[in-house]
Amino acid sequence: MSQTKETTIPFINTIRNYKSSYLRADIFAGITVASILIPQAMAYAMLAGLPAIYGLYGGLIPLLLYAIFASSTKMSVGPVAISSLLILSGVSQLAEPGSQEYITLVLGAGLLIGILQALLGFFRLGFVVNFLSQPVIVGFTSAAAIIILVSQLKDALGIEMPSFDNILDICMYCFKHVANTNPISLGLTLATMAIIIGFKKMSRSIPGPLIAVILSIALSYFVGFESKGVAIVGSIPSGLPSFNPILLSFDQVKLLIPTILTVTLIGIVECIGIAKALEVKYRDHRVFPNSELKAIGFAKIGGAFFQAIPTSGSFTRSAINSEAGAKTTLASFITVLMIILTLLFLTGIFYFLPKPVLAGIILVSVFGLFNIKEAKHLWRIHKPDFIMMIITFICTLLLGIELGVLVGVLFSILAILYKISNPNIVTLGNIAGTPSYKDVTRFAEAKEREDMVVFRFENQIFFANTSVFKDKILEYIDLKPKLKYILLDAKLIYDLDSSGTNVLYEIDNFLKGRNIELHMCGAIGPVRDMLHKAGLLGELDRHHINVSDAVKRIDNPDRKEDRKFRATQKNIE
Repeated sequence: MSQTKETTIPFINTIRNYKSSYLRADIFAGITVASILIPQAMAYAMLAGLPAIYGLYGGLIPLLLYAIFASSTKMSVGPVAISSLLILSGVSQLAEPGSQEYITLVLGAGLLIGILQALLGFFRLGFVVNFLSQPVIVGFTSAAAIIILVSQLKDALGIEMPSFDNILDICMYCFKHVANTNPISLGLTLATMAIIIGFKKMSRSIPGPLIAVILSIALSYFVGFESKGVAIVGSIPSGLPSFNPILLSFDQVKLLIPTILTVTLIGIVECIGIAKALEVKYRDHRVFPNSELKAIGFAKIGGAFFQAIPTSGSFTRSAINSEAGAKTTLASFITVLMIILTLLFLTGIFYFLPKPVLAGIILVSVFGLFNIKEAKHLWRIHKPDFIMMIITFICTLLLGIELGVLVGVLFSILAILYKISNPNIVTLGNIAGTPSYKDVTRFAEAKEREDMVVFRFENQIFFANTSVFKDKILEYIDLKPKLKYILLDAKLIYDLDSSGTNVLYEIDNFLKGRNIELHMCGAIGPVRDMLHKAGLLGELDRHHINVSDAVKRIDNPDRKEDRKFRATQKNIE
């Protein structure tokens, strides 16, 4: 049931084309995802500094809205570790986690993030995430994983700990007070991790987190963990969330801007990346990035008004959803139904849930954020990208989430600017006995002429690299005292701005003063149009089809067939 055309509400097509044979698979997938989502949602809410119930609320309206507007049939949204950490990092600087003001700011941030993501989708501006390069994402997520891991030491070890802004301070405090570790808390954390990892190795569809939660609740009830110094979740209100209008002052919005921008960018990268990966893997649906942006935006907007923690795409739950056989987004409706039943009838049993168990769930989930394989790959094939990854990693750890992402974005932009400002310029030589011209640094048999330079400029010519273009011409003149012709192979020049046309005009006049002719070949249509507008085609009158053709005409300028071709070409241009 592949969707091949972008539509406003993809779920309408899902219903129209739905087959009864899909229902069983969607129901099974929906229940399976719910069994993973429920414990994770509570854990991620507490990671974000919110009561656990806000995580469960994140599995209602956001899932419904995403399922209605998304083009991906496989991705599962909801609370995730990275977004929760970003929210905690940003909003905790403005209010005390868990306070009413903090909750209001988190919900308000979710609303504004959703609005921004939806607007990016409406105006088809999803390309902005390209400023977060893969090395930056790897560096950031690896650092975020360490920050999340450290943040869970308090519950995992059962140590009373003051609030710290720096992970080094947290580590030092834990090291100094390791003797105060509650062995039951540590045992519960390790047991939870062992259960989840063990069942995951058996089958990813087995809800290891839910099994750990159920077993720990039973133990907590009969053994009385609370009396033994183990922190428990406590009371969770039952019932469905009510509509909650969000009112933020202009000053509060200004303070939230760094968090909004950071979560927006990272959320888009997460969601589009997951959706595209699932599209490639299953090839039974087509993902439209701008539809995805609108869908995840609507999910956050709707969720904010119904007290939901800001949500994003989850790779783990999406993989489980697809492996469990989900055929359509109807599986998300089944997941929502299961969470509704939980909120109405089962919240009471979570009173005895030990917090170390939630810490164990979070710790297992962040293991996948460490991408050692990609780091090794970058080191092997591209050292500058590896350095960019390391810088982002260190800055995120030492300076914080927002500054770490900002540094990564700046390095990505600088890398782009450096690359387009320093294009590859290739000197070409002729392979004897053939019309072929190859890179003289790669082909020993490619020979240059004393009176001619043939070179290829492999980028646009624009204001940022005109000096590089001019310097290369001057270099050729210095290297070849007998130079009479310079031939620019322009087939890889995809654009030309006013600065580019000016430098060509200046170089042509400069070369004329030295009795050197400037020729071009292979320019594509838009570049020829720009040359024509600037009056350079008529001025140069030396544009050819390709390098071989250009050399023939330079060597035989008065051949009858060449004069006829040039007249025809001029009329075409």
